[in-house]
Amino acid sequence: MKESKTTVFLNDLSIRIKREANLNNFHIRTTVILSLMMTFFALILGLFIHDRIRSILSSPDDTFFPQLNTHSSLSPNSHFQNDTPSNSDLLSFDLSKRRVIELGDWIAPKELQHSMSDEELFWRASMMPHVVEYPYNRTPKMAFMFLTKGKLPLAPLWERFFKGHQGLYSIYLHTSPDYALEPPESSVFYKRRIPSQGVEWGKKTMVDAERRLLANALLDFSNERFILLSETCIPIFNFTTIYTHLINSNQSFLSLFDDPRRRGRGRYNHKMGPTISLSDWRKGSQWFEAQRRLAVEIVSDSRYYSVFVEHCNPPCYMDEHYLPTLVNKVCPDLTSNESITWVDWSRDGPHPSTFTKRYVSEAFLNRIRHGFNCTYNGRISSICFLFARKFHPNTLQPLLSIAPDLLGFNV
Repeated sequence: MKESKTTVFLNDLSIRIKREANLNNFHIRTTVILSLMMTFFALILGLFIHDRIRSILSSPDDTFFPQLNTHSSLSPNSHFQNDTPSNSDLLSFDLSKRRVIELGDWIAPKELQHSMSDEELFWRASMMPHVVEYPYNRTPKMAFMFLTKGKLPLAPLWERFFKGHQGLYSIYLHTSPDYALEPPESSVFYKRRIPSQGVEWGKKTMVDAERRLLANALLDFSNERFILLSETCIPIFNFTTIYTHLINSNQSFLSLFDDPRRRGRGRYNHKMGPTISLSDWRKGSQWFEAQRRLAVEIVSDSRYYSVFVEHCNPPCYMDEHYLPTLVNKVCPDLTSNESITWVDWSRDGPHPSTFTKRYVSEAFLNRIRHGFNCTYNGRISSICFLFARKFHPNTLQPLLSIAPDLLGFNV
């Protein structure tokens, strides 16, 4: 009996030992298989990463930096858009289409259309290089900024004015957003419109348009002088004379004066204080010429602009007071306090005189050209005005007849 129990015990022990052995073999086999699978996947992943790194490093055009917006090349359509790359973009590393950004892309826009807001545009335009020497052959240019509702009725006269002077000027048109006509490709005004917004006379939108023109013109680092003109303006000297006069001038030409009358100080709103006091208040012509440093000051301002937006309402008109007051506060030494655009205010009223074709003659234009004395670079000069307004569209033909001999325009 004892022997039988012992035999049963030994058989049971033997079965248990075999079962444990089989279980241990299963765990060992499972561990070995999992280890082999992990090693296989690690090898595949390593080969994939190695291949991607090798392909990136071997491409001459690739870089880990994302492509800048199109307007980083100073071309339109995408300044400051929220183009945050998605995870798939970051993983794909599809950089084969990245274009090389060169210096020329930064110093002048190839096209004028873009999608920047005014705030983004002014921020971009307010940048100034601190290195005095330019890393390229910079020829200073004049920026002609036309503020107009639509087409320029006196465009043929301006075409003759600009003829033969390529590389010394830039043109910018701020038209009504609804205006869609484009001049022919042969015209100097072809594709020179900037992204514009609606403008109302006597409203802040007029000043917004002026600053918008300035900011777009500042994107071209070769523009040195900035001239605001309307569709009724004409040049009264040839291009060379005007270029020499402005490029060599020590100051800008923006008028500002303290007008004690109701139309001057009477428009001041005491709520503008203490930021703007009555002693700061100035009035002046809307049509100005600015050197680059002054232009940057104008587009950079937000402090005084916000005060005007809030407190300058009719009979206060921003286009007559904002720039003169701003310049008087910030940099009065940068202007000669004179305008270079002649206009006739002899008739009392809200608008200056308009001249039709019966007024156009050599004697009339010469009175504007040489009938005044002013200060230029500290000396007395008889050339005080370079442009004149307001000229009716019907003055085009007589002006074209006079221009070649009197003004020396190229035929």
